[in-house]
Amino acid sequence: MTDPLILGLESSCDDTAAAVLRGRHILSSVVMGQAELHAAFGGIVPEIAARAHAEKLDLAVEQAIAEAGVHLSDLDAIAVTAGPGLIGGVLSGVMMAKGLAAGLNKPLIGVNHLAGHALTPRLTDGLAFPYLMLLVSGGHCQFLIVRGAQDFTRLGGTIDDAPGEAFDKTARLLGLPQPGGPSVQDAALDGDEARFRFPRPLLDRSGCDLSFSGLKTALLRMRDQIVTDQGGLYARDRADLCAGFQAAVRDVLAEKTRRALALYLADSPAAPAIAIAGGVAANTAIRGALQAISDEAGVVFTAPPLKLCTDNAAMIAYAGAELFAAGERSDMTLAARPRWPLDRDAAPLLGSGKKGPKS
Repeated sequence: MTDPLILGLESSCDDTAAAVLRGRHILSSVVMGQAELHAAFGGIVPEIAARAHAEKLDLAVEQAIAEAGVHLSDLDAIAVTAGPGLIGGVLSGVMMAKGLAAGLNKPLIGVNHLAGHALTPRLTDGLAFPYLMLLVSGGHCQFLIVRGAQDFTRLGGTIDDAPGEAFDKTARLLGLPQPGGPSVQDAALDGDEARFRFPRPLLDRSGCDLSFSGLKTALLRMRDQIVTDQGGLYARDRADLCAGFQAAVRDVLAEKTRRALALYLADSPAAPAIAIAGGVAANTAIRGALQAISDEAGVVFTAPPLKLCTDNAAMIAYAGAELFAAGERSDMTLAARPRWPLDRDAAPLLGSGKKGPKS
């Protein structure tokens, strides 16, 4: 039986993306970034992002279909990020997908953006369930046991800032360009991580929860102290601050991964594996630390190609394909959701509001 042909749409943050997949084969993957639109603001402006998505989604779909060498009528289903994310962008994608599904009379599948990241190792490496996932992106950080396309057990996560947010804020504090992750990593390459010893939050407590807000504050205070002492901040100072900050994030994630791995292995999985996904998964220092932990434990470690770490529609199309195979379908009441936790039985780490659990 031929694998279904799935069109995926992603617009949860600042990347407008469309992709066409057949099985695990990516026929096309188009990502239209917005970095230049937000550069002057030091971060993503939701209203600008939503407007750009509305302007670019049809162009991204047209390009993805053309590059895949197929026709819209060939599609078996349309998968779209329905949350979590910036509501304006998510809504743009959902409405685009509804229009296509209705016009083409094709099935519609709403996908959790986080599930797209969490299932990426199955797209890239065919990883078998269950596996341990460190999902570490711009706005999220959590350890998950991935047992199925809709079966996630959260072992722990951030109680405040995610690492991606901390990288972005660090870059702003040091006058480095956005996005902060690549900027901080590049600066850290020339830095001495031993010069500034930053705190390793929550390592003195049991469990797998994380915190990065205090780490950012510690860097702010150190920066201000350097400026006071020597009258300015020099390139060497920036490099050393970035190296010290990155080392702290790496060490925290490494230790918490060891703890999460112990909990995961207690269930005696048949083919134990650790995977990392999300934008921060592109950080080579963090990848290297998790690779070392996996080698020590004798388990498989997988990390996606860099182009599949950041937001993309190929992961949404693949998650949609898994849901499609399981018989899942959405209808025209599919809503855009700013919040959508993967483990719906776990207590929210960041509390709840009118729109539901925040994590």
